[in-house]
Amino acid sequence: MVLRFDERRATQAAARFLKLRGGRMSYLKLSQLLYLLDREALLRWGRPVTTDRYVSIDNGPVVSRIYDLIREEPAPGTDSFWRRYISAPQGWEVALLAEPAPDELSRAEDSVIEEIFAGFGKMNRWDLVRFSHELPEWQDPNGSAIPIQDRDILRAGNRTEREIAAVEAELESLAAAEALLHPA
Repeated sequence: MVLRFDERRATQAAARFLKLRGGRMSYLKLSQLLYLLDREALLRWGRPVTTDRYVSIDNGPVVSRIYDLIREEPAPGTDSFWRRYISAPQGWEVALLAEPAPDELSRAEDSVIEEIFAGFGKMNRWDLVRFSHELPEWQDPNGSAIPIQDRDILRAGNRTEREIAAVEAELESLAAAEALLHPA
């Protein structure tokens, strides 16, 4: 059982990165910044911010569902929280259309967003791609996509097998509680 993807939290985190960047950014860079955010949160607190899934693509690790939200048009008649606040790509960039209320993000999460942006926000997307290829959990998919598990990130962050098992058990408990509160 995995945590349910939370489009509101993901949108709020993405909007925060876009605001820090002046309202516009390469969508590849945005997706990688969001990956780095989740990676750091997982290593610090044992839980991600966006609750997305991760994949290695040729350009490095990205947040999978967010990458799809960016690149795919919403189905007719669906209400996309993402698209209310973040534009469809124009060229290779997305823009902040409006700021969502940051009611889903904690101050600690917002602080990590600022840290990630301070460390990586000034890099261009290709420098960020080169950096992300050095992350131990990234694997060259040779034109495909390879899933990255939380366990891979935790191992790359030098967590012990006992610590990894504890994080996985906590995430399983959260996912089970979430499923009870919000059945599909």
